[in-house]
Amino acid sequence: MRILVVDDEKLLVKGMKFNLENEGYEVDACYDGETAIEMAKANSYDLILLDIMMPKVDGLEACMRIRESSTVPIIMLTARSEDTDKLIGFEYGADDYITKPFNILELKARVRALLRRSAIKGAEDKSDKLTRAHITIDTSRRVAEKNGEVVDLTAKEFNLAELLMRNPGKVYSRERLLDIVWGVDYQGDVRTVDVHIRRLREKLELEPADPKCFNTKWGVGYYFSEE
Repeated sequence: MRILVVDDEKLLVKGMKFNLENEGYEVDACYDGETAIEMAKANSYDLILLDIMMPKVDGLEACMRIRESSTVPIIMLTARSEDTDKLIGFEYGADDYITKPFNILELKARVRALLRRSAIKGAEDKSDKLTRAHITIDTSRRVAEKNGEVVDLTAKEFNLAELLMRNPGKVYSRERLLDIVWGVDYQGDVRTVDVHIRRLREKLELEPADPKCFNTKWGVGYYFSEE
C-alpha cells in the first residue's frame, strides 16, 4: 500500500513517514500543495495525508484539484478543530479529518480504517461475477466455482479470495490482509492468514501442492496470479 504524506512541517513528516513505514506501507512525502497535486497525478496512491496550511497551494485547494481526476482516500491534517473547518474540508473532497497535535496511534488507526473502507467500497462498486483463470466468484450469491463446480468456502475464505482476485499481482502483507478481511480490531495471530490461504489452495487450486493462483511473495505476503 502506497501513501503520500504532505505537510510543510518537515519534522512531522519525518515522524509520520517513519511510523507508517514501520507498519509496512510505502510512503512518499512532499512539503507543499503544488507538488502534492503533481505527485498525485504522476503516481498511484492508496491514501493521501494532506495538511491544510501549506505554501504555494493550500491543502483545501490541493484536495479539490486532486479530486478532479482521482478518488484516492484523503485525510486532512489541521491545527484547527472548528466544525466549520471540517465541513469545508469535506466539501472540498476530504474523506476524514484529524486535528494536530495527534497521537500517532490514532493516525495509524484512521489510516487503516479508511484503507479498509476504500477496499470494501472498491469491491462493492465492481460487477457481481469475477472470473480469473479457472476460478469464478459471484459476490451477490457468495458462491465460488472451480472449473464450473461449486466449492464451499467460509465467509473469511470467500472475502480473502475476492480481495486477492480483484487485485491480481498486488502483494498484500499478512498484517494488511488481517486489517482488510478480519478488521482492524481483530486480535488474532497473523498465522490465521496462512491457514486461510492454505485452505483456499486446497479448495480452489488445480494442484494444491503446486499453487498457480494464490501465490506467496516470500518475505512480503500473498498475491493472486492468473499465470
